[in-house]
Amino acid sequence: MTCTATFQFEVLYQSSKSRARVGRIHTPHGIIDTPGFVAVGTNGTLKALDNAMVNAIGLQLMFCNTYHLLLQPGTEIVRAAGGLHEFTNRRGPIITDSGGFQVFSLAYGSVANELKGKGTKKSDGTVLKITEDGVLFRSYRDGKKVLLTPESSIAAQKDLGADIIIPLDELPPYHIDPAALRRSLERTHRWEERSLKAHLASPQAQAMYAVIHGGVDPVLRQESCAFLTARPFDGFAIGGSLGKTKEEMVGMLRQTMPHLPSDKPNHLLGIGDLASIEQCIPLGIDTFDSSYPTRAARHGIALTRQGPLNITKAEYSATLAPLDPDCACPTCSQFHLAYLHHLFKAREITGMTLATVHNLYFMVELMQRYRDCIFEDRI
Repeated sequence: MTCTATFQFEVLYQSSKSRARVGRIHTPHGIIDTPGFVAVGTNGTLKALDNAMVNAIGLQLMFCNTYHLLLQPGTEIVRAAGGLHEFTNRRGPIITDSGGFQVFSLAYGSVANELKGKGTKKSDGTVLKITEDGVLFRSYRDGKKVLLTPESSIAAQKDLGADIIIPLDELPPYHIDPAALRRSLERTHRWEERSLKAHLASPQAQAMYAVIHGGVDPVLRQESCAFLTARPFDGFAIGGSLGKTKEEMVGMLRQTMPHLPSDKPNHLLGIGDLASIEQCIPLGIDTFDSSYPTRAARHGIALTRQGPLNITKAEYSATLAPLDPDCACPTCSQFHLAYLHHLFKAREITGMTLATVHNLYFMVELMQRYRDCIFEDRI
């Protein structure tokens, strides 16, 4: 049983060597091939690009942030425009989060930072109160108090009109007392049930992914899988604290993934660096979201098959050759590396744009290579 008639997932091939698989997610705005990379468009756009450019790159799924869009421009404006796709000129599928991730990450730090050993930040006053109703936080834009509940989060995501939406969940930090972690998990499960009920009252051709929690505790992760897979969610995201190291994250995923249904898609929230993707695809992860490729591009780091290339290095100032001769993206086919180097040194925004186009194209091609490898039973 699924929540919508327009959302469908099919497994095209299951590797004989691992849990890796090739699949296809059908949504009202197009197909998502899996394994796939999901770029983060916080405010309805990928930084330094407009969505017409993103459409041309071939990026199939974009992640937009309910929290930021709720505060600016306001989801009622987006609804009046006809939803995010119309408002942003985005043709392909969109996934939105509940807004809870941003609230808690502003207070405690992001999942990616935890994996770098930086996830110990204490509350900075953004989160004012967490109750059974939801989370009361202070807007970073104007200081107003905002209560985010399971129901108001879903209402906001209905306004945004994304193809895939996420229920409200709590994001406890890595360093949390085990008893507090269990209380958080149980509350998150209640919030997710309320979110699902609100969603099913008006599906609007949207699919909903549950979020599996439990920190790095294998028992709690298994309990979360059992609780949420018993309910009619369309897919499952792995969220919460994923560990302090990549090894801890991979160990947790190796134990968790077998408890998720094979006939529904899954998503790893907030992780999409190259090393993590390489280790997690054999575990059966379908989609990954991360701001890493676009953020790296804005700092002059280009992703290539030979490894990261720092465009700003002086040695490239006279390189009248493509950034990456193996890449067919517009950046590499139309511009010399020396020109890109010049743009970064001159602090021209165009340099960031061209580097971002390249890195996203690299990620699209990388995921295609992974799918080919799975089809050939090389993963």
